[in-house]
Amino acid sequence: MKSPAAIATTYETVGTAKTGMSFGKTFLLGIMAGAFIALGGLGSQIASVCAPNPSVGRLVSSVVFPIGLFMVLVGGAELFTGNCLIIVPVMSKKATVTGMLRNWVIVYLGNMVGAFFIALLANYSHTYAFADGALAEAVVSTAVAKSGISFTDGLLKGILCNILVCMAVWCSFAADELAGKVLSLWFPVMLFIIGGFEHCVANMYFIPAGMIASYVYGISADGLSLFGYFVTNLIPVTIGNIIGGGLCVGVMYYLIYLKK
Repeated sequence: MKSPAAIATTYETVGTAKTGMSFGKTFLLGIMAGAFIALGGLGSQIASVCAPNPSVGRLVSSVVFPIGLFMVLVGGAELFTGNCLIIVPVMSKKATVTGMLRNWVIVYLGNMVGAFFIALLANYSHTYAFADGALAEAVVSTAVAKSGISFTDGLLKGILCNILVCMAVWCSFAADELAGKVLSLWFPVMLFIIGGFEHCVANMYFIPAGMIASYVYGISADGLSLFGYFVTNLIPVTIGNIIGGGLCVGVMYYLIYLKK
């Protein structure tokens, strides 16, 4: 197992390489990551709807959702929330602010495309018809709740979420073997789901999936709108994710292990 200091040095190199990738490769890897996280979200919704009560449902959901990040890290893809850690090589002057922002924008858009693609497939394959339509009801309900979140809640839950997601990414670099990587990433992501925190890429799936499901299945979705998706949810959650992953994890570890 790598030491915390060795992890910081390793990510410094990895993060620098991310800023040098071509537009096309970065965008395609962003699409893959958005799709993987959406599939994790879809699986967690299917699992939770079978639970006897909401508490058990959230626990079961937390066990399934990390499959998405597992596919991102092991399969290889570019995830916006994890890439908030690129601030580490920027702080150590191995990468530029421009390169970091370029990566963030391209990956963010790619994640949105990938997540929306899975939302479309899940709806029009009638996957949400599971459990006599109870899954479709749950998908719409989740989207409505996320679209009505307050700015403060979205911001703070976004911070909490990406502290855990970036710790999952960070800890996965401690292991060289697959089993170690899986164990190290699984538990922080489980904790973020159990806490009910907000992940902007996951929401790129959850909210559009609910919007489409309300149309496909004829389910009432009062308050569900594009404004609620982009403005009410994504803006505060994205800002919170940047603060949580970039400042609370990335900058802190730079100051502790890399600052001369």
